[in-house]
Amino acid sequence: MLNENIKAIRKSKGLSQEELAVKLNVVRQTISKWEMGLSVPDSDMLISISEALEIPVSTLLGETVVEAKADDLKVISEKLEVINLQLAQRKTARRKILHWLFLSLCMFIVTVSAILIVSNSFYLGWDYSDPETAVAGAAFHAFEWLFVRFAPVILAGAIVGIFLTRKDV
Repeated sequence: MLNENIKAIRKSKGLSQEELAVKLNVVRQTISKWEMGLSVPDSDMLISISEALEIPVSTLLGETVVEAKADDLKVISEKLEVINLQLAQRKTARRKILHWLFLSLCMFIVTVSAILIVSNSFYLGWDYSDPETAVAGAAFHAFEWLFVRFAPVILAGAIVGIFLTRKDV
């Protein structure tokens, strides 16, 4: 039973007898003898084997290990396919959200620009002798000043973002 377990686990880990022998600092023939049941490793070597194969010693000494079946691999591949599909859907959803955010930003900038053009700096005609009116007028002027300087750059970036997140990319 030990010999079958060593062989099955080694194969399931994708190791050759030579590779396992190198990990254990023994010759390949030693691994071959263990797997054919001609000899048995001592307790220290069992611990080394379990560490090399990354399994507990009890698994080596326990029941026969069943190799992975093709059906198990098919199930795993189907699960991976579902995960990949979900990731692709999530990526598409993020792209759509970004696309609509860029479109909304462009519409906002165009709308605010139109309002500022139509209003023609309405606050300039206010009576600034009242402190509250002066503060409100200064705030409107600061907003307009900042908007006129930064909106074109933000608009250009949003337009580039729209083209980068369009559906056919």
